[in-house]
Amino acid sequence: MKIKEVRELSTEELNNQVYSLKEQLFNLRRKKAVGNLDNMLELKRIRKDIARIYTVLRERELGMNKEGN
Repeated sequence: MKIKEVRELSTEELNNQVYSLKEQLFNLRRKKAVGNLDNMLELKRIRKDIARIYTVLRERELGMNKEGN
């Protein structure tokens, strides 16, 4: 998910997306612990997506406008 796509979503959609991604992250970590995880890069991708969403939520909270980036 790209930052431009994240900025286009509403705050409610972002919160729902974070919840969904955290569930996926939990399941991937559980698979990793058992040894069934095939793609380790998936963990990294999900963590970065969560960070992007939290960044946009914080920007909105502070009233920052980052449309140019």
